[in-house]
Order: sequence, then C-alpha cells, then structure tokens
Amino acid sequence: MALCPACGHDNPGGARFCNGCGAPLSSVVTPPREERKVVSIVFADMVGSTARGELLDPEDVRSVLSSYHDLLRGQLEAYGGTVEKFIGDAVVGVFGAPLAHEDDAERAVRASLAIQGAIADLNEAEPGVGLEVRIGVNTGEALVNLRARPERGEAMVSGDVINTAARLQASAPPGRVLVGEQTHRASQRAIEFVAHESIQARGKAELVPCWLVVDARSSFGLEDDAVGQATLVGRAREVGLLADALARVRGHERPQLVTLVGVPGIGKSRLVQELRGMVHAQADLITWRRGRSLPYGEGISYWALGEVVKAQAGILESDDAAVAATKLNHAVADRLSDRTEAAWAERHLRPLVGLPIADTKPSREEAFLAWRRFLEALAEQRPTVLVFEDLHWADDDLLDFIDELTDRVDAVPLLVVCTARP
Repeated sequence: MALCPACGHDNPGGARFCNGCGAPLSSVVTPPREERKVVSIVFADMVGSTARGELLDPEDVRSVLSSYHDLLRGQLEAYGGTVEKFIGDAVVGVFGAPLAHEDDAERAVRASLAIQGAIADLNEAEPGVGLEVRIGVNTGEALVNLRARPERGEAMVSGDVINTAARLQASAPPGRVLVGEQTHRASQRAIEFVAHESIQARGKAELVPCWLVVDARSSFGLEDDAVGQATLVGRAREVGLLADALARVRGHERPQLVTLVGVPGIGKSRLVQELRGMVHAQADLITWRRGRSLPYGEGISYWALGEVVKAQAGILESDDAAVAATKLNHAVADRLSDRTEAAWAERHLRPLVGLPIADTKPSREEAFLAWRRFLEALAEQRPTVLVFEDLHWADDDLLDFIDELTDRVDAVPLLVVCTARP
C-alpha cells in the first residue's frame, strides 16, 4: 500500500495518483530497511589539499581530485568494499555492507595498503603531483540502510564507528594507515602492526587504542601456526582419513589428493591444523607448504600456488624484486641440479612470485609443466604436503593445475590437501 502524503489515504500498490484526493504519489518515500551490522570503515583524506588548491587552477584541482577519487574507488571496490561517500578530498569506504564477508576487517586494511601503494605509484609516474593520504580504519556495529544508494549520495551507514574512523584518520601519519582495536584484533593474523600511542578523540571520554599498519604478513611467516589447544571432538573419522592418506603417501611414495568440503565454520581449517600436528609428530622431516585463494584483487588466478612457492623460497612481502629474484634462484637451484632445467623452471616460476618474464609469455601447458616439475622436485627430496585453502574462490585454471598435479606426478611422496565450501 502507498500512503498519500497529502491526505493520508491508503492506495493500492502501483497507483500513480491518490484515490482519495487525486494528488500524485510519486513523492511517497519508501521507508528505509535498516539492520544492525558489524562493518569496517575506511576513512581516507588527502594531506595538504587546501594549500595545494591555492596553488592550482580550479580545472587542475578538479583533474587531480577526479583521478584521486577514481583511484580510491577502484582499490576499495577491488577488495569488495563500497564507496559510501565523497566529502571533498575525503573518501569513506564500507566493508561488511550491504554484503558481509568473514574477513571484512582484513579486506579493509588490505585495501588501505593498496591505496597507499597506488598513491606511491602515481607520485612516481607524475613527480609533480606529490599526493599523500592519511587513512583510518575502524570496525564496529553500525546501523545500515540496506535500501540506500550511495552512488546518488544517500548515506548507507551511521554510527560511532564512522566518527572514530575519522578521528583515527586525523591522527595517522601522512602515508600511513592507523586502525582501531577491533580491526586490529580481527586482522592481526594476516596483517603486521606496531602499537601506536592511544589518541584522544574529540567527543570520546576515554583514549582510543590504535595500531599502525606495517604490511600484510607473508605466508612464509605463517607456516608455523600452532595447532589449536582445545581437544577436537567428533571428527575422529575425518582425522583418521587424513592420517591414512599421509601414511599411504609416505609408505607407497604415490601422490594423494584429499579435499575437505564443508560450510563455513564447520572445522575445515581445524582439520588442517590436526594434519599439521601429525606432520610435526613424524620422526623424519616432511615439507609443509600452504597457500590460500583470495576472493578479491587483481592477478590472483594462481595466488595460492604463488604463496606455496614464496614460502619455499622464503620470499617475504617486504622483499624488493632483486631480493625476491635471488631467493627464487637459490630455491630452484637447490632442488634442480641440472642448470638448464633449473633456469627453465625458474623462468616459469617468476610470475607466481610477482616477478616479470623478460621474453614472450609462455603457454599455459608449458607453465604447468614447469610448476609440476618444481613441486615434484620438492617431494623427491623428502615427503611433501601441499595445502590449498579456500578453493571455492579459485578459478578454473588453478583447479586444472591441482587436478593435473596429482594425475601426472608419479612415484613421489606428495599429499595435496584442499579445503572448499560446497
């Protein structure tokens, strides 16, 4: 039913004019549909925009702001966020509304790091621009208008979480990202932080704890995750299947593929931890490498495989191209004694760790062959367990590679464990 704003008469749905007084019903406002949600807010603001605006013509200011807004929108949306509003040179992004993900806080921080990286690239490409951005990230409960249309300037999120994000942004050093307590707690496994002095935010009775973002943690640094302390209950059959698969791989030196499929929260990662504990308990050394598929970002088709190669080579996210290339060269040479074969494999492994190939891009078949040979070489040296997590986010190319890996590699002790949602 549509309520007439003039006389209050109830009219049938779809009516264009009031049946009581004849007034047009186009001005009837649909009541907002609101929900309380936990969201992560990214509040980014350009440093020194007022002084810059005094030195530039209005057309130049508009050009800079347009490029700046497009850059920030692109990075926020690439990680699954929504631009809630533009306020001059400030940009507010929302993660967790209207769609929520289990890693919204991590996405918000990664998007913030990507923004700072993109700004640095822009400054390098155009030395005269000299942009700097402060970013604050905060996580908390907010009231979300699910019918809001941010592209039309309608506010989608309201609550103290936005105000605190703005205060964090104002206290962040130029070119850095400052996060609140809930964001830190939700993303500290994937992001490296350093403690920052608590800030006195306007309107807050108490100091606000906060942390400076250093960088995303590399998978190499996460290889030694501890097995959960609580006893695993009700999964004896599944644990037994994993133990049998590991024993068959070691005893018969034949590849095995195990896929753990289940809804979120059912315990797939915990089963992987149990397998990790079994590997630690073995008397002999077993290579353990793990990668995770991401649901966001660009150039992530083989991200999980790239994490495996980075972990084997000891490549960190903070390593520059020269250091990464040296580590990769040593890792390949350590596994493949034939210099020609090692050079061939290294060339094809470079894109997986973010390094360019000097000549023509190889075919998928040749790249698959080189990657398989490197992983096969790992298993030739000692039993190897490869874990590919969150394969529901993977594309067909990675799935094809994993399928071919266990089919075409022979006579080596290799266990491939995959986790996925239905």
